[in-house]
Amino acid sequence: MALHFTSEQRLDDGILERGFTLGEIRGILWTPGSASTSAPAPLILLSPPPLGLRKTYPRLVARARHSAADGFATATIELPGSGDRPRLPGAEQVLADLRRAMEAGEPVSDEIIDALILPLVDKAVPEWQAALDALLTLREIGGPVGYSGGVISIGTRLAVVEPRISAAVLFAGSFVPRAMLEEARQVTIPLHVLLQWDDEGNDRQAALDLFDAFGSKEKTLHANMGGHTGVPQFAGDAAAQFFTRHLK
Repeated sequence: MALHFTSEQRLDDGILERGFTLGEIRGILWTPGSASTSAPAPLILLSPPPLGLRKTYPRLVARARHSAADGFATATIELPGSGDRPRLPGAEQVLADLRRAMEAGEPVSDEIIDALILPLVDKAVPEWQAALDALLTLREIGGPVGYSGGVISIGTRLAVVEPRISAAVLFAGSFVPRAMLEEARQVTIPLHVLLQWDDEGNDRQAALDLFDAFGSKEKTLHANMGGHTGVPQFAGDAAAQFFTRHLK
């Protein structure tokens, strides 16, 4: 798939923000003012929550600004079934089943979790790889490459199948299919995992089991009190330091 730029603006701090399309997929690329063909910037893939880029743009651009200050380019793409993209087959029924279970105070079954997460992972990971293929053809972008964000199962699969990703910051804020535990054992790159201890609606123990399963020799778990969107600033700073150690 070819990458086509659709918009361009220069942010106040010198960051170049460009919207792009990759086939039917929308994305955004942020490059720091220091990036050039003679000094290409390392790249961090910013995986958004599955709420659509328009809704999550303020959070994403804040992360991009932080990364640009450290000399990194960042890019994000619209996840399958999010934003204006067609919903994944069966997604509405699965979401209805999920809502019913949560409203009744019942455990979310493995069947619901598998139907919710695994089709998303299967479709999103090849799209991320296609985006990476296209982004790395840009002369102002170079390696190494990092991955940052959730859905944590997408990051887990990418860490297994994509050798160009050298390090990952994973957000433990989504349901985890049991099948991902076996994939996690194949992960060997350095990991920095963020876990909100009181994340409503998500299974803390599943996140801990996934962290335990990761096969990486270097893996760090930062657990903080608070809900899903309450990640403290110092935890984000520690994640930025992690990328500086591994991508520069």
